[in-house]
Order: sequence, then C-alpha cells, then structure tokens
Amino acid sequence: MTGWLGAAYDWVKAAHLIFVIFWMAGLFMLPRYLVYHQEALAAGRTDEAALWVEREGKIRGIILTPALVVVWVLGLALAANLGLFDGVPGLGWLHAKLALVLLLSGYHGWTVAYAKKLARHRPTLTGRHLRMINEIPALAVTLIVVLVIVKP
Repeated sequence: MTGWLGAAYDWVKAAHLIFVIFWMAGLFMLPRYLVYHQEALAAGRTDEAALWVEREGKIRGIILTPALVVVWVLGLALAANLGLFDGVPGLGWLHAKLALVLLLSGYHGWTVAYAKKLARHRPTLTGRHLRMINEIPALAVTLIVVLVIVKP
C-alpha cells in the first residue's frame, strides 16, 4: 500500500494537521472546563456547575470526538501510505508517534469519563490535580511534533 495516496498525500496530510489542531484545542479546553466545573461544585454553585455540564457536552460533541475520529482515519491513511503496514524500514519514529497518539486518545477518553463523573456530582480529584493533568496534551504534542519533524 506504500504510496497509494499519490498526489493527494499533501492534501490528506494538511487535513490531518488541521484536525489535529482542532483536537488539541479541545484537549486543552476540556480539562480547564473540568477545573471550573469542579470548583463550582465545591463552592455549592449548582447552577454554574450545570452550565459547565452543558459546555463540556458541546465541546465533546462538536470539537473533540469528531476531530479525534478524523485524526485517526487520516493518520492511519497517511501511515499506510508511508508503508507502516508493509514493513517499510526506518519508521520507528512513526511507531513512537502512534504510541503517543494512542496514549493521548486514552487521555481524551479519561477526560470525557471524568466530565461525566462531575455531571453526576462525584469528583475524585482536586483542582490542583486537574491543573497538573491538563499539561499532558502539551507534553504529548511536543514529543509528537519532534518525532514527526526530526524523525530520530
């Protein structure tokens, strides 16, 4: 399947990058929403907490989940084009990138699950912990960009 995208490769790569940006924007926003939501719950501001539930649902449904799906579909097409599934040598960087994207997808799932837990008024973390966890996407995207550009 190596090279099967032909002249469309650059267009697929551009679309992949655009949707990565959308996904990352959502992954930076949702954890911040969770902090505000959790703080509203802790302060007994249930009306405000209900607004955060609505906002979290919108960001998941409009940005996060659609972007995640498109990123994976286009990313796998690009990986196939490079020969990932044909055993082409020299793609260790791509294997590492895919591992990080898989972990980032798990993080996405965790944030969605925690948002649903907060919607049921069952926080299990502190605002400080949520703020620290919010740094995971920044670290992951930094490593991913280095892998893709430098290809160590």
